[in-house]
Amino acid sequence: MSITISKFEGLVAAPFTPMDKSGEVVYEKISGYAELLDKNKVVGAFINGSTGEGVALSQKEKMKTTEAWVKATSDKKQLKTINLVGGTSYQECIENAQHSAEAGIDAIALLAPYYFKPGAAGQLAEFCAKVAEAVPNMPVYFYHIPVLTGCNVSMFDFVQEADSMIPNLAGIKYTHEDFMDFQSCMNFKNGKYDMLWGRDENLLSALVLGARAGVGSTFNYAAPLYYQLIDAFDKGDLGKARQLQQLSIDMIRLLGKYGGIATGKAYMRYIGFECGEFRLPIKNMSNEAYKAFEKDVQGLQMQELFSTL
Repeated sequence: MSITISKFEGLVAAPFTPMDKSGEVVYEKISGYAELLDKNKVVGAFINGSTGEGVALSQKEKMKTTEAWVKATSDKKQLKTINLVGGTSYQECIENAQHSAEAGIDAIALLAPYYFKPGAAGQLAEFCAKVAEAVPNMPVYFYHIPVLTGCNVSMFDFVQEADSMIPNLAGIKYTHEDFMDFQSCMNFKNGKYDMLWGRDENLLSALVLGARAGVGSTFNYAAPLYYQLIDAFDKGDLGKARQLQQLSIDMIRLLGKYGGIATGKAYMRYIGFECGEFRLPIKNMSNEAYKAFEKDVQGLQMQELFSTL
């Protein structure tokens, strides 16, 4: 029996995992984090993902993080949670999926195995089905991010295989640049699946194809920027939408300039919500570098487009 898919509309943030100076998870900060997202009209939290350092957390830490997010969002009807349960060992994924269901998570997500990689869509669908059948009443998303997993299976091929194998497949978090593949997935069976765009820097292009929701790390600290972009697009003001997308690109370029994914926590520090640092082997920013970063952020002249506490 298939489940009813309730599609997202709006921004789904991929939260950072708050940590202290010794690299331990600070679960107590998650309630405030949920308040921040809710205040800025974010509609979902995709937890334990790339931004959340899920692959760097232990099983126990991932489970405690899951429980903390469920507790933090229990009184926020707008803010739904998707938990990335893993992707290398299906036994571990099943354990996390069943714990997610017991804890009260709204949906789970699966990653492609990134050590022994599936060579074809059928193999990938079989792996996902093995986990999905353990939580038959739970919506299951697939997280497509080939730049990190090295699994380059076409998602259109995947949905064709998975459609009959995974009754509770809800959709795909699509973090790749293949717009042809993305659009084909969007149109599969008259838009059956919830397609969540995963590249903040070209959200506008996905909106043109019909996307109505995205999952991204920059939505943590710049949700107003993207909601204005979506509003401009919906009103047909493409000039303004393109201008806002360029601001997004300029903001994201600073991630690369200052070392990559860890710079996202520097942005969180900038808006006033300290998340600590990333675990090794990710390189973190020095205090001296942060001062230069802060000047560059101020140079973007987009203060009113950052999320507010």
